[in-house]
Amino acid sequence: MFELIQAGGWLMVPILACSVIALMVCIERAWVLRKTAIAPAWLLPQIEASIQDKGYIDNELLEDLEQYPSGKIFAAGLRKVDYGIPAIKNVMEETANTVIFDLQRFLTVLGTIASISPLLGLLGTVIGMIQVFTELVSSGGGDPSLLSGGISQALVTTAFGLGVAILALIGYRYFLRRVDELIVHLEWQSCRLVDVLVVGYDVEPKE
Repeated sequence: MFELIQAGGWLMVPILACSVIALMVCIERAWVLRKTAIAPAWLLPQIEASIQDKGYIDNELLEDLEQYPSGKIFAAGLRKVDYGIPAIKNVMEETANTVIFDLQRFLTVLGTIASISPLLGLLGTVIGMIQVFTELVSSGGGDPSLLSGGISQALVTTAFGLGVAILALIGYRYFLRRVDELIVHLEWQSCRLVDVLVVGYDVEPKE
């Protein structure tokens, strides 16, 4: 493996760097985009229980909610409970946009790596081919093994570049789908919270 990397030349350095970055992003996103970390199932029942037991939402619960992305959306809406349903929905939508932006963090990095890795590999192959033909010209072009060996070495960067791109693209598509699923779940939870507030608080639009 080390011999292959060495044969690929200096362009193997950015290709390998792309692979390391892609791996780090995938690990980070896999940890961050857990459903239990984004939208724990206990948040809505706790809000509903607090409304039923106390008739209001205390600051301690609001602080607990803001530890989670979905909780930030809920807390923003709960702070506008005295201003009616339209105000609650507006502030929750604004907060949700920020939360969604955070969920999509680093996904463009994976997409970029998936795009540039094959190009880096192709560039390495072109440079390698130029070097091979330069050596052939300087040696008189009488050794076919020099040509075949040089071409195989030149194609190493293309192979590595495509491999990195494929893995990065798989990660990008997977996490993009994961974010879409979380967005749908957050929308459902937000609608459920509005229903809870209408029933528990009897919230009506302000005149």
